[in-house]
Amino acid sequence: MLPVTESGGRGLFVTGTDTGVGKTLVSAALARFLLRQGVRVGVMKPVESGVADPASLGEDGELLRWAAACEAPSELISPCRLVDPLAPSLAAQLAGTRIDIDGLVAAAGEMLTRYDFVIIEGAGGLMVPLLDRFLIGDLARRIGLPLLTVCRAGLGTLNHTLLTLQAARGWGLQPVGLVVNGMPAEPGLAEQHAPSMLAELGEIDVWQVLTQVEGDPRQKVEALFQQFDDGLMERLFAQQQ
Repeated sequence: MLPVTESGGRGLFVTGTDTGVGKTLVSAALARFLLRQGVRVGVMKPVESGVADPASLGEDGELLRWAAACEAPSELISPCRLVDPLAPSLAAQLAGTRIDIDGLVAAAGEMLTRYDFVIIEGAGGLMVPLLDRFLIGDLARRIGLPLLTVCRAGLGTLNHTLLTLQAARGWGLQPVGLVVNGMPAEPGLAEQHAPSMLAELGEIDVWQVLTQVEGDPRQKVEALFQQFDDGLMERLFAQQQ
């Protein structure tokens, strides 16, 4: 069972072992899965860089909103939208602004009061800077949700994922599971053994191994969420009071 936050809300903070591991797709697929189970799902991408028009949601924020059928205002779904596709701290500096950390935390708290379950997707990995030395991991700690980590299936994932888990635990975060994304149809030895080795070495549950999917982002989300099994709902909602 996932614990509730001080606000009384329930959800997950989703991080990745690197940029491009598919954490937006996995976050959106998880939102879609919960929506199809009748759960009122809120979604957030607190900071998104590489947004062509910051007056509107970026590609990630819009995909999350669509997947969850989330009707929250854009200012709550993605409070900070930056043009340059760079680390948020640098993108904000180039835009002549500073990221309002307290505002991001407040927006997350508001979403947690509005929805049964909230999926909050970080930017990049835990060590990505938001403001000076304030990192994504610091934001996750301020928000206070359990941590789901999306990782690759291939060679190198052991090092990347175990370092992410070590950093998370050092922050006092609560890593509750891994999603191994992008398993090829014909996995090699590294891919075949990665999930079990990650579970053993990381002392963590592998919630799902997702195979590679094709199509545009919405098609990929539709294909991915159908790979989640009934055990996922049990992990998320068993013994809730």
